[in-house]
Formats: sequence, C-alpha cells, structure tokens
Amino acid sequence: MSVLKRPILTEKATALSNLGKYVFEVDKNSNKIEIAKAIEKMYGVVVAGVDTMRVIGRTKSKMARKKAVSGTTITYKKAIVTLKAGEVIDIYGDIA
Repeated sequence: MSVLKRPILTEKATALSNLGKYVFEVDKNSNKIEIAKAIEKMYGVVVAGVDTMRVIGRTKSKMARKKAVSGTTITYKKAIVTLKAGEVIDIYGDIA
C-alpha cells in the first residue's frame, strides 16, 4: 500500500502552497521519514521538513425518513510537507 493517499485541496492548503508547504493525506502507520522519501520519489523535489497530525473522526447525525441517523466520519493522518526554497509541486497538473 502506498504511503501517500491523496493531496488535500482546501482553501487553507492552497494558501500554504504559496509558502512552499503542501498538504497530503497519508497512511495512518507511516512516519515522517517514509513520507519525505515518498514525496521526493513521486515529485522529484527536496523535502525540508514534514509535520504530521491525526484528524479524529467526529460523530454526525441527520434526519432521514422521520428518524435520526447517526454515524462517524473517518479518522485519517495528514502531513504538511515543507519544501526547500525554490522547489514547487504541481498538484493541479494531475487534474484533467
């Protein structure tokens, strides 16, 4: 299984990309060294640092057919990758 799952494309992540930081959803069991190696191999850039965090799933409920239905969102691990000065990842080039 791959270490990198997908890039996270939100407003906050896009603002961070202007600072040379990119946000990815990664495998829960991966560490910072594995994440850095996977980014360098996939995109051909030099990684300066990696910050990771676990995003805990939360309980949500909604009304459906006159009764409440509840469930939880998924728990995942997120990595903010900082690149060396002058390095750029073209995340939007994959979207067609």
